[in-house]
This record gives sequence, structure tokens and C-alpha cells, in this order.
Amino acid sequence: QVQLVESGGGLVQAGGSLRLSCVLGGNGFVVNVMGWFRQAPGKQREWVAKIDRYETTEYADSVKGRFTISRDTARNTVYLQMSSLKPEDTAVYYCKAALNVGGTLRDFWGQGTQVTVSS
Repeated sequence: QVQLVESGGGLVQAGGSLRLSCVLGGNGFVVNVMGWFRQAPGKQREWVAKIDRYETTEYADSVKGRFTISRDTARNTVYLQMSSLKPEDTAVYYCKAALNVGGTLRDFWGQGTQVTVSS
């Protein structure tokens, strides 16, 4: 059974930093891509960053230069280091894993962690 558990959210002032973590639990899969999404109140969920099994990273333009995604393969954990935070970064942040499970590609989501940036 695959589980994704996020942590690290909280309240921070504008200009501050936070680091989110996402632990991938379970077995019987191969990680294809892991990423972060966010959803602000009244808005659609949007993609933030991703990292593939070759450690290639990509970022949304809105966070490029401020956020860094990384992974610790040994711990099956993906991180999102967020710096120079802005009030518009306020959202629930979700971790997503695209996994190869027995030859089938499947997406899994975490429960989300709240990030609030005060002005």
C-alpha cells in the first residue's frame, strides 16, 4: 500500500523560508516522478515543481529561483525548500508521486500541508 505523508507547513512572514517534506511509504513500485502542487482558496490546484528518477528538476515560473526540490532516495523522501516566500505562496501544498506499480503507471497524492505567508 502506497502512502505519501507531507509535513513542514506552517505560518511564516513574507521573505521567510520553510522546508516541506514528503515521505513515500510502501513497496512494490518504482518511482517515476515526484512533485509538489498547491491549491490556494478559491483557486485550482497548480503544479509547483517536480523531480524525476534522474534527478532532473523543473519549476513553475512563479517559484523559479525561490523554491528548490530535492530527494533523498535512501529515505524515499522529497523536499521542497521554499525561500523568499510571498503572501501569494499561501496554499495547501500537496505531494504527488507518479509510480510504476507492476508495469502500470499510477498517481498517488498526499493529504496536504498548509503554508501560510503573512505580509
